[in-house]
Amino acid sequence: MAAPPLGGFQRRWLRGRAHALRPLVQVGAGGITPAVVGALDDALRDHELVKVRLLQPEDKRAAARELAAASGAALCGVVGHTVILYRPHPEQPRLVLPTRDAGRDTGDGESG
Repeated sequence: MAAPPLGGFQRRWLRGRAHALRPLVQVGAGGITPAVVGALDDALRDHELVKVRLLQPEDKRAAARELAAASGAALCGVVGHTVILYRPHPEQPRLVLPTRDAGRDTGDGESG
């Protein structure tokens, strides 16, 4: 399961969408266990964009990378002790990511 490739502007857009979300998965003192990865997999399948709360991380960036790799999700960011991950639904994606051309001014005085 490989993480979807995302541009910086797409990760920024996803972080904005995640702002109002509450963490659905928590990583406690036991660290990243198979049960945590299973819960994260279920949450990503159901929601595509999730927050994971790290309660006592030794190295939060390493934990974020490990969670992303274990779940096949793209790491969108780490804010405090919260990790934001995105993985589109394999059959029916709900979030439509922006593209680089969407709404961009062409510079010739006309948009479109």
